[in-house]
Amino acid sequence: MESRARKYYAFFGSLIAWVAVITQFVLLMQNTKVAEAETVIRFFSYFTILTNLLVASYFTAVFIGCPFQRIFPYRRAGFLTATTLYITVVSLVYQIVLRPLWSPKGLQFVVDETLHSVVPIMTIIFWALYEKKKKVRWSQIPGWLIYPLAYFFYIMIRGGFSGFYPYPFVNVDQLGMDKVLLNAVFLLILFALLGALYISIGKAIARKN
Repeated sequence: MESRARKYYAFFGSLIAWVAVITQFVLLMQNTKVAEAETVIRFFSYFTILTNLLVASYFTAVFIGCPFQRIFPYRRAGFLTATTLYITVVSLVYQIVLRPLWSPKGLQFVVDETLHSVVPIMTIIFWALYEKKKKVRWSQIPGWLIYPLAYFFYIMIRGGFSGFYPYPFVNVDQLGMDKVLLNAVFLLILFALLGALYISIGKAIARKN
């Protein structure tokens, strides 16, 4: 019964995440003011989009199964915790930093709330229910930081060539490199602390069960 409930949950989670990402892509293409190729590149330059794609892929893998375990080890203890960590940061940064900067309307509002609130909440609940919490290790935290670090270096390198930075707190042209690096350090610390918090909460839940 639990396995069936897990798959049903994963199905709805994947459906919601995929629809939100695809709709955001369509909206962006419809309202773009730059070349289509550049718009596509910019779309995949947002941590929000990449992380929601990760969540969508994870839920899809849980629902249908995935034979490529070495490439996408979604069954490995800690993979769900890392995914939950990333989407939690997406939500926190949006709610605290980005939400006051604009007021989307209509369908864009629905998509924004789905990407930054609904999908994160669904992922956190799934983590609480189904992560193999006893097997998640503290030593995994440094590995979890590779994704946000790689993302930061990518947007810095591309921003240097294109002048496009996906978020205001990493805009070197407006803030300067020193300020951007400081923001990046704070965010990296946030990732590490939240990762440790998830492990702590997970182990506490596991002890009670």
